[in-house]
Amino acid sequence: MPKWLHARLQVLLGARLRAVGLAATELHLRLSEDTIRIADIALFLDPPREEIPASPPFVVVEIVSPDDSHEELLRKLIEYRAWGVQHIWVVEPSLRTFHKYEDGGLIRVEAFELPELNFFVDVQDLFAEAIDR
Repeated sequence: MPKWLHARLQVLLGARLRAVGLAATELHLRLSEDTIRIADIALFLDPPREEIPASPPFVVVEIVSPDDSHEELLRKLIEYRAWGVQHIWVVEPSLRTFHKYEDGGLIRVEAFELPELNFFVDVQDLFAEAIDR
């Protein structure tokens, strides 16, 4: 189950992403007829056509909860990439780290960036805001 820091990070990062697109939290996504995933945050550049979007968002953010297994997380990330999500980000609240999913693995980064949208959020800044307020 998500805890306080998970929820704070979801709200803060979602609000920042909202400045560059259509961000939603806890959104059901239809990856196929028989696969629905719930993204912690999904960012669309254009409004989805369905209540449960069947077209991939531009960004998906997964915020790891204490009960998430690494295997299940990687399975979700693989599915998102195969579905066509261009940017897949992972936030690790317990480690206070950001990762992006690329080439089948997680790469630790100091910031999430979308240069094409002039978007940048620093890991230290986001965690400081989530903890301090």
